[in-house]
Amino acid sequence: MVTAQGAAAAVQTEHDAPIKMSVRDVNISYGGVPALSDVSFDIREHEIFGIIGPANAGKTSFLKALNHMVQFTDGMRVEGDIRFDGRAVNHLRNVYALRKRIGVVFPLPVGLPMTIYDNVALAPRLSGLNDKAELDVIVERCLTRAALWDEVKDRLNSLGSLLSGGQQQRLTISRALSQQPEVLMLDEFSIAVDPVTTMRIEEVLKELRSEMTIIMVTNLVQQAERLANRTAFFLGGECVEVGETADLFAGKVKDQRTRDYIEGKFG
Repeated sequence: MVTAQGAAAAVQTEHDAPIKMSVRDVNISYGGVPALSDVSFDIREHEIFGIIGPANAGKTSFLKALNHMVQFTDGMRVEGDIRFDGRAVNHLRNVYALRKRIGVVFPLPVGLPMTIYDNVALAPRLSGLNDKAELDVIVERCLTRAALWDEVKDRLNSLGSLLSGGQQQRLTISRALSQQPEVLMLDEFSIAVDPVTTMRIEEVLKELRSEMTIIMVTNLVQQAERLANRTAFFLGGECVEVGETADLFAGKVKDQRTRDYIEGKFG
């Protein structure tokens, strides 16, 4: 088993790393009902930032706010300041350009009704890339990073919707990576993936950290311990605390609720 101290040594982030995203006094509600209140913290460049907490804690809502997905969610309202590379997300005119830079993978796979190859090649094509050789390289690289290439390399022209649930989830990750995002957000990516494949993807995420910032919501606290440089604990619509992952899992917490959740006393 990988200890918190071992994970921290392997993926240590410098405290003076540039800020990639910052949130200040962020509040999220649906139809006037609060979902998340008064959230403020920074996410550093090239770190894996974990978010843990039980169901209905506000974790997924937080990811949607970062990616400015308000218009896709009925009744959702976001207040406060969210900045990406110092620019206010809510003031960006081209939200589609923002989503190219901030990729997101939600818990349940969403396979597009097209071949495996075309699922991954879609975003590069929409960006104007039509060179077959270059697309081939991108497709292989992204499928490899999502630990899927070896399983599908001989049937790239088959429908992605025919893959198993776990394979479709990895195809979704491949599709997100095809845009070469600066930030990759993962919402319980391993919920439909078997343990062996989950560990393979975790190794890939450690490698990707050198190229991008990763924000990872997980319902598996040990996954946060293995991967995250820093971790935020959400509970009941609030961010209870944020700290170095090694410290939190060593019991150096500011709030007893954090310790109780990490130790499995509720959740």
